[in-house]
Amino acid sequence: MRCRFAPAPTGYLHVGGARTALFNWLFARHHGGNFILRVEDTDEKRSTEEAIGFLIGSLKWLGIEWDEGPDVGGPFGPYRQTERLNHYEDVVERLLGEERAYFCYCTPEELEDRRRAALKRGQTPGYDGRCRHLTPTERRAFEVEGRPRAVRFAMPGVDIIVRDLIRGEAHFPASDLGDFVIMRSDGTPTYLLAAAVDDVLMEMTHVIRGEDLLPSTPRQLEIIRAMGAEPPAYAHLPLIVGPDRQPLSKRHGSVAVEWFREEGYLPEALVNYLALLGYHDLLRPRGAGGQIRPRSRVP
Repeated sequence: MRCRFAPAPTGYLHVGGARTALFNWLFARHHGGNFILRVEDTDEKRSTEEAIGFLIGSLKWLGIEWDEGPDVGGPFGPYRQTERLNHYEDVVERLLGEERAYFCYCTPEELEDRRRAALKRGQTPGYDGRCRHLTPTERRAFEVEGRPRAVRFAMPGVDIIVRDLIRGEAHFPASDLGDFVIMRSDGTPTYLLAAAVDDVLMEMTHVIRGEDLLPSTPRQLEIIRAMGAEPPAYAHLPLIVGPDRQPLSKRHGSVAVEWFREEGYLPEALVNYLALLGYHDLLRPRGAGGQIRPRSRVP
């Protein structure tokens, strides 16, 4: 069994992220598996070495240790996405060759104009797939023009069911699953691509993360299937929310692990509190098919 915590180091460690790391760590340890720390630092404008240092320091202060990671190495390294770009490029080339992906020449301005037009018509904005059907002549014309090109994944155009270990079956209609960018025009991978590729290459068996990432799951499932791999099991945790039922943020007070540390809280106390936030969602009686029936979010 292999579980991972894969944060984007853009600041201090949020208590919600700490809770996700804790649940992954506990699950892996309970089953005698491995817990992996993977740093998703492809956002070079926001990811800094200082932020990575805060991340590692906060996790160690909480007593959460990993079997593989950027500071300890491991057989599936490297464990920073900026050091794994060749893996993403190889997968993109393969998807392009198999026509599971295509170049998109639409400019940000064109995409924004279409988004506004869709809203004006009362429609849900989304990519219309026009570059998927370009003729060779049209592609050459865009190339000669020097347009930047991104790479989009070609979705199959069918409804997708995500079998979640906590929520049961989640249905996503094809109309909500348009073609999406997997490689930006500057050559950097998007989260949807990088996380899926890393989960395959690092042989993750379980992906335990917040429910805010559930909408990304059908897209990542299709990337993994296009790679010819077996998807991991998914479990999406209920988010920590404030009194207004909105995701916990600075408007509710201090949400950084480092703040609790500086204020003199014991790490054992914070770990105990985080472990009790939502754990009952995971212990509720299982419904048909073995899924855990989800509860409402934790206030």
